[in-house]
Amino acid sequence: MQNHVLDYLNEIVIKKPDKLAFANEYEGMTFRQVYDQSRAIGTYLHQQGVYRKPVVIFMSKHPRQVTAFFGVITAGDFYVPVDEEMPAGRIQLILDNVKAPVIICDEKTAGIAAAFDYDGKIVLYQDICRTAVCETAIQKIHDEAIDTDPIYIVFTSGSTGIPKGVAACHRSVIDYIEQLSETLEFDEDTIFGNQTPLYFDACLKELYPTLKFGATTYLIPKSLFMMPIKLVEFMNEHRINTVCWVVSALTMISAFGTFKAVKPEYLHTVVFGSEVFPIKQFHIWKSVLPNAKFTNLYGPTEGTGMCCYYKVNREFELNEVIPIGRPFKNTEIILLNEKDERAGQGETGEICIRGTSLTLGYYNNFEKTREVYVQNPLNTAYPELIYRTGDLGKYNERGELVFVSRKDYQIKHMGHRIELGEIEVNVNLLDGIRLSGCIYDNERGKIVLYYVGSITDKDLAKALKEKLPRYMVPNRIIQLVEMPLTANGKIDRVTLKKRYLEEK
Repeated sequence: MQNHVLDYLNEIVIKKPDKLAFANEYEGMTFRQVYDQSRAIGTYLHQQGVYRKPVVIFMSKHPRQVTAFFGVITAGDFYVPVDEEMPAGRIQLILDNVKAPVIICDEKTAGIAAAFDYDGKIVLYQDICRTAVCETAIQKIHDEAIDTDPIYIVFTSGSTGIPKGVAACHRSVIDYIEQLSETLEFDEDTIFGNQTPLYFDACLKELYPTLKFGATTYLIPKSLFMMPIKLVEFMNEHRINTVCWVVSALTMISAFGTFKAVKPEYLHTVVFGSEVFPIKQFHIWKSVLPNAKFTNLYGPTEGTGMCCYYKVNREFELNEVIPIGRPFKNTEIILLNEKDERAGQGETGEICIRGTSLTLGYYNNFEKTREVYVQNPLNTAYPELIYRTGDLGKYNERGELVFVSRKDYQIKHMGHRIELGEIEVNVNLLDGIRLSGCIYDNERGKIVLYYVGSITDKDLAKALKEKLPRYMVPNRIIQLVEMPLTANGKIDRVTLKKRYLEEK
């Protein structure tokens, strides 16, 4: 059993050195190239005295970015991925939080990185990947690593508008990859088509199984997800047989009649998650790929990606919801009711996670960590942490776990977990804004922003496109003369939602 995620790479480079590991539409890297360049990067960081520190990876989506991740781990450090599509303000908040001594860039991002308020060193991947490898140093770092050392920090939305950095360790990632790979039956012939940005933990489903089996991952260009026919043609060209995508990426293909023109010829494993798959669209996929295996996954970033799975093995009516099923091995899902007791059969409760899959907590934020990484209330005998997801679920009559809703107003939208409060914070920072409140139209999957202020809705929309990631920009913006408030002075979102439903 591995206790270091790079054991996968160290073993597979011996067996399949010349096989394609990671590629995009233009170029790829073999396992030997990934191995050699990651060790060079690790050596460089070691020579700079950077050990057990966060290292920011600010690069365009490319096989070299993946290799940079592994290089940081090789040095005994943990990588913090950011991306040029992130708003500058969000990146600055991340830099302020982690205080990384080094940012690794490519030629495209180096100039952007130089504009931030940052005192550390900015280096180019193409320079440091040529560092002469110090085998002795690299081996010593590997030998002294323990499986609770962190390997990455991934940032999620924060309810206060401040991103929260989830730190995961070797142990939780290895456990996740082992359980996921067994459940989904990955092997050396698996060819992944990666959809998610590399600054989300969702990409774990492809990156580390690729190392484990000597599989291949294609980093599909983001632009193709706006051109479904070309997307499927790309998948066929590269014989992609396995996808682990957010539901919106799948429905974008099926909802626009793509299958009338072209079908994914090699696809045999379709894994989806992050939001509910509309049954009508699911039926289209099932009819086009009758022999493919479809699996629904569920899980938060704080649980190292996904913790539950449901292999779709029966027909579903249009008004049904595909369950999230059962936990992976070595993970327990506990449903707690409002009394912190185990929820009864059919009773809705908060989904809580117990097991190795729990991450370390929020980086440099013990207060937020203590709020949701808590003592298991069912265990009064010894210390045992569980993670309270804030999601509500229940078991159906078949004993399958079903997602019900969010406990608060954190939402799942376009495959991302978003705090509506983070949108509000960014809105309230703008000139001409007095007050703002967000609601979510679950039926249509739309973020609706109400505000009071002198700015026009068009100018507000333009400003938010510059401040927020695309998936967080409100779908509708509505100006109010007065914001409804509760008795204690908080924004009355119940009234806002009621008003929106009446106006639809």
